[in-house]
Amino acid sequence: MKAFEWANAQSIDDAVKLLDPGDPHADPDEMPRPMGGGQDLLTTMKSYITRPPRVVNLKTIPGLGQIAGNGQQGLTIGAEVTITQLAEHPEVGKSFPGLVEAAHSIATPQIRNMGTVGGNLCQRPRCWYYRLENVKCLKKGGSACYAASGENKYNAIFGGGPSYVVHPSDLAPMLVALGATVTINGPDGKHDLPLEQFFTLPSDNLRHENVLTPGQIITQIHVPASAFAARSTYLKFKERSSLDFAMASVAAAVELGPDKTVRQARLVLGGVAPMPWRVAKAEAYLIGKTIDEKTVAQTATLALDGAVPLAQNGYKIPLTQTLVRRSLAKLAVV
Repeated sequence: MKAFEWANAQSIDDAVKLLDPGDPHADPDEMPRPMGGGQDLLTTMKSYITRPPRVVNLKTIPGLGQIAGNGQQGLTIGAEVTITQLAEHPEVGKSFPGLVEAAHSIATPQIRNMGTVGGNLCQRPRCWYYRLENVKCLKKGGSACYAASGENKYNAIFGGGPSYVVHPSDLAPMLVALGATVTINGPDGKHDLPLEQFFTLPSDNLRHENVLTPGQIITQIHVPASAFAARSTYLKFKERSSLDFAMASVAAAVELGPDKTVRQARLVLGGVAPMPWRVAKAEAYLIGKTIDEKTVAQTATLALDGAVPLAQNGYKIPLTQTLVRRSLAKLAVV
């Protein structure tokens, strides 16, 4: 690990100033970095993937570790709220069950106790070529995505090219499905952005996974009250039941009318693309239909329409279709 300066931010404005890179054109892996729980940042630093001259501790900023609101008002979640806080908050469990399921699916109790909501949304890719210290792939400024023709069992089947990483966050697909927004603070002030617009594809932003620019940080996440939040779920398939990232996941939420037909639907896939992958065609198909066997099967087919698997990850198509079917079947009886 490269030597670095440690700074405890006393306020949001203080953090923004401490994160000023000086040279906005410097290598993005050598700019100051914010830290919440440090579960991802420190591992990239130990492998020299990121080499920040300064690490800015955000946990010393008052107010960023709180959850406020309810199912009627919506939730406001501070970026420094831990995954455990989110998973165990009674109002979240009552009104946003899918969000609790997503939080519980993350890592281990020890990591959930340290990791933060903001950090989970801003994780770096887990592709092993990216994580290998001595491999300089496209994401690290190199000339090739080695996963494209190499070991690509865990890589993208949607939105890939020129890099085929997948976004590792479990909270992101569920929060996108719930219509969440993020508050971003930076040198130019504060603004809110739909979380769906926060993430970027490699074809648009090769060295980054989101729209944050130097000096910007997430300070809170707002989840609006909605007619479908209470009927939401998150299903995840992973190789190890105790600790692992998603090979595929589905965040689903629906509103049913008195006649049990679907009024609104949200379906967002995880573990299959460089960003949470919302499947609008499948959502639109569900509207006005009863969630029966035929509807569920067709929705699952539409959800994977356009997938382009690599040599070793074609299994993700039937796997994700199964998760879509199971999530809808579950929501039909909630």
